[in-house]
Amino acid sequence: MPLMVEPKNSAPVTWFVDEAGDPTLFGKGGKVVAATEGCSRFFTVGKLECRDVDALTADLARLRKDVVSDPFFKDVPSLDPARQRTAVNFHAKDDPPEVRFMVYKLLAQHDLRFVAVVRDKLRLVDYALQRRRVEPRYRYDPSGHELYDELIRHLFSRLHGWSDHKIVFAQRGHKLRTKAFVDAITHESEGFARDFGLPKPKATEVICSVPKDHAGLQAADYYLWALQRFYERGEARYLNFVWPQTLEVLDLDLQASHKGEQSDQQSGIFNKEHPLTLESRAGVRKKD
Repeated sequence: MPLMVEPKNSAPVTWFVDEAGDPTLFGKGGKVVAATEGCSRFFTVGKLECRDVDALTADLARLRKDVVSDPFFKDVPSLDPARQRTAVNFHAKDDPPEVRFMVYKLLAQHDLRFVAVVRDKLRLVDYALQRRRVEPRYRYDPSGHELYDELIRHLFSRLHGWSDHKIVFAQRGHKLRTKAFVDAITHESEGFARDFGLPKPKATEVICSVPKDHAGLQAADYYLWALQRFYERGEARYLNFVWPQTLEVLDLDLQASHKGEQSDQQSGIFNKEHPLTLESRAGVRKKD
């Protein structure tokens, strides 16, 4: 176990937490729908660290104002204020490609750090079916709260920076789940203290909100979209662009298939030393 030394004068930061993909595994009659049309194969939770929220908020607001007033985007549906989409807040899935490009260029100019945890839902299907054979009364939680909470625990179980921090997480559905979120990260903080003998940096405030009220949630959505695009479509260019600002991606279901590989690859950890690429995720080493 490495010796952990607490640095001094760590500036407070804000973590923005969101998800990508959907947690659905089964449809009507228990039919497996994960990885079928309209249903994602992967479910991802990520957090984006921002050290200057005011600057990010001002820049995204300025960009949105410029885009809405630009004649080039006249009659673009998502720019119609009545539709409550790009004209209100940036969302990578809904934004036109030209707008998406501008947002990514803007985000690259800010001091942002991204961390994510990914689960393969087909592996979860196997688990759910096996468990039900052992426990006939077991039912997978269709709301996805159980899966979301599991990924949140993993997301906050690792040390990324050493500052007290504020957390803003995106609301899921209509019911506020702030207590469940706080319980999940508190559980991991207690484990961290037990393992390392030091108190983990604490969350000074935890807020449940929506993207239109927090530019950081809009930014987090963009990083998650890039990662989800990589996993769902094997499209790497967006992930490659945000990778310099990515601290770590934890792939919970990745298993090494080749002997003699590095420990990070065996545990599904991707970072600066072990970048996430189509080759590295497949366990293929690049030739020197």
